[in-house]
Amino acid sequence: MVEIMDDGRAGSDVRSPRPGTLDVETATARYLLHVLLPAWFVPGLLDWWMHRRSGIERTSGTRESLLHLAMISEIGGPLLLALLLEINPLMLALMGGAALLHETTAMWDVRLAAHSTREVTPAEQNIHSFLESLPFIAIGAVGCLHPRQVGALLRLRGGAAGWRLRRKHPPLPARYLVGVLGGVAVFGVLPYFEELHRCWRAGRAADRRVREGSRPCASATR
Repeated sequence: MVEIMDDGRAGSDVRSPRPGTLDVETATARYLLHVLLPAWFVPGLLDWWMHRRSGIERTSGTRESLLHLAMISEIGGPLLLALLLEINPLMLALMGGAALLHETTAMWDVRLAAHSTREVTPAEQNIHSFLESLPFIAIGAVGCLHPRQVGALLRLRGGAAGWRLRRKHPPLPARYLVGVLGGVAVFGVLPYFEELHRCWRAGRAADRRVREGSRPCASATR
């Protein structure tokens, strides 16, 4: 289990829960790791399916698909760091900045889709709302588990150690990390690479049809 509780030591504000206990901090950490994080896969897959149903490869195409991969990177990078590294003011700042960047990219994405011929249904808009809120919910939960680090960030304090990336100690179980990262790859990354490939292939086919249509007929060149 991830470190979750205040212990009063300099440079750290968490310690591992005692075996057999289930307090608010433990429950929050379990919710964050075993409910909220895996739940991210479901709306991500539903969003991919909505793009497929609306024929993204025939409408907004590669440009929008690249934005989807950008948003995955904006959230996936800080997520990986949070799983492997200590939560400190620097990590909280990186996570907050990534969430704001993700929100900006999401607005760009919807604007691009709205100005294309792709239909963005109310169901897809609701899925977007859920995906946009999840990063801020996760950061809020992490902040509740690390109140001293939040205070150090707000006051720009914490010393040099607070603004340095350090490996998590103790680390999360390897089995959990493999499961989460495998889930991200299978349910998050691969579907959107499939989408990008589909859009790229459709774009090449459209360009080929345009080139063939612009060639003069043999009879016209005689």
